Amino acid sequence: MAHIIVTGNEKGGSGKSTTSMHVATALARMGHRVGALDLDLRQRSFGRYIENRMAFARREGLELPMPDYRELPEIAPSELSPNENAYDHRLSAAVAALDPVSDFLVIDCPGSHTRLSQVAHSLADTLITPLNDSFIDFDLLARINPDTGRVTGPSIYAEMVWNARQLRARAGLKPIDWIVLRNRLGAQQMHNKKKVGAALDQLSRRIGFRVAPGFSERVIFRELFPRGLTLLDLKDVGVESLNLSNVAARQELRDLIRELRLPGVSIGF
Repeated sequence: MAHIIVTGNEKGGSGKSTTSMHVATALARMGHRVGALDLDLRQRSFGRYIENRMAFARREGLELPMPDYRELPEIAPSELSPNENAYDHRLSAAVAALDPVSDFLVIDCPGSHTRLSQVAHSLADTLITPLNDSFIDFDLLARINPDTGRVTGPSIYAEMVWNARQLRARAGLKPIDWIVLRNRLGAQQMHNKKKVGAALDQLSRRIGFRVAPGFSERVIFRELFPRGLTLLDLKDVGVESLNLSNVAARQELRDLIRELRLPGVSIGF
């Protein structure tokens, strides 16, 4: 069975699609078979990223490692069982199609609470939650006392993950390995960074996730999307000498892949 990696966060702009694309492409570059699904049926940032990659490779005559991206299949009402949810059926059909031909399946969820996102979280072997390094985004995970800085309880997204874990436990599946990724860590605002870090450490012990450093704020991420490229493709497109920012970004990706602790994966880039 494919190992399912879900990228989820109910807040937009946290870097889910960038994370999904870089993880999927890194695994493909290491020789793994990677399937890909985008459950944000409206914006489709992950799907469009991969489509941009395919179009760029065709234009330039390049052979770029590519995840096997699929759309959710359309389902006729007659194909549904009584009381069956159409979105459940579509996601199940997509996963069933990719599972036999994939070592890993990367699923990008929308930045909102949807039925598809809820079901996808229950399928996750590994859950990555990118989080901008601020208390605005931290509020997605937990409520915090503004005077003491102490966590007072989990918030809506953490409760959804808890429910997904309960569903997996009842089905006899292994627990979700949940990683909260601290994205856009800046060099400034050290005091705020330390407070967010302390709150995350406290919450991680309480509700069970691992904290990992993610991607810093870099202009290159915005420049790569239109061509569907990732940090690992720069030399393939003629960038022989990487600047210090690009080298640091590649190291962040290497550290992320290592921190995911995926089965059968050794860092090869």
